[in-house]
Amino acid sequence: MIRAGVRAVLATDPGIEVVAEAADGHEAVELVRAHRPHVAVLDVRMPRTNGIEAAAEIRRTLPATGVVMLTTFGEDDYILRALGCGAAGFLIKSGEPEELVAGVRAVADGAAYLSPKVAARVVAHLASTGAGALAGRRAAARERVAGLTPREREVLSHLGGGLSNGQIARRLHLVEGTVKAHVSSVLARLGVDNRAAAAVVAHEAGILPPPPAEQR
Repeated sequence: MIRAGVRAVLATDPGIEVVAEAADGHEAVELVRAHRPHVAVLDVRMPRTNGIEAAAEIRRTLPATGVVMLTTFGEDDYILRALGCGAAGFLIKSGEPEELVAGVRAVADGAAYLSPKVAARVVAHLASTGAGALAGRRAAARERVAGLTPREREVLSHLGGGLSNGQIARRLHLVEGTVKAHVSSVLARLGVDNRAAAAVVAHEAGILPPPPAEQR
C-alpha cells in the first residue's frame, strides 16, 4: 500500500517517471543498477536489506543516483546513520504529499532536502544521543559556522533551505561553478561529507536563508 501511495503521489508530477518498484532493499539495489535512475526513494525499514544498507550500497556503487529516505517519527535513530551513508533527502511518511515531489526534485537537482518536520526531529535527536544538550549542540554548530567566510555562511544558509547549486547561484547572482566551489569549501570547513549533513549544521546553528526578493 505504501509503494502504491508513493507511486500515486509521484505520478502527479509529469516531470517524474517511476521506472521500477522494489519489494525489499536487495531488490532496490539491483533495480537501481539496472535502471540507473536519478533518484531512489527508500523506506528505512525494508525486508532482507534495510534502507540504510541499501542507501550505502547505492551511494558506493552508483553515486550518480541520489537517495531519498522515508522515515517515521519513531525512527529518529536511523537518520544519522542515513546521513552517514550519503542520503540527501529525508521525509516523514505522514508529511504532505507535495513534500515527496519537492524532495525528489531537489535531490535530482543535486540539492539536499530536509522537510521541516525532519529537520526539527534531526536537531532534537542529535541533542539526545549523548553528544550534549541541545544548547550545547547549537553552540558547537555556531562555533563551526564562525570559521566560514560571510559568503560561505550565506551559501550554507541556502543549503539549509534545500536549494540546489543552480538555485543558490540565481539567488546570489553568482556563476554556478563559483557556488559549487563555495559548497565544497563549506563541506570541508564544517568537516561533513554531504549537503544533507551541512543542512543539519545550518539548522542547528539557526542559519536560515533570507526570503526571495519578491517575498520581502
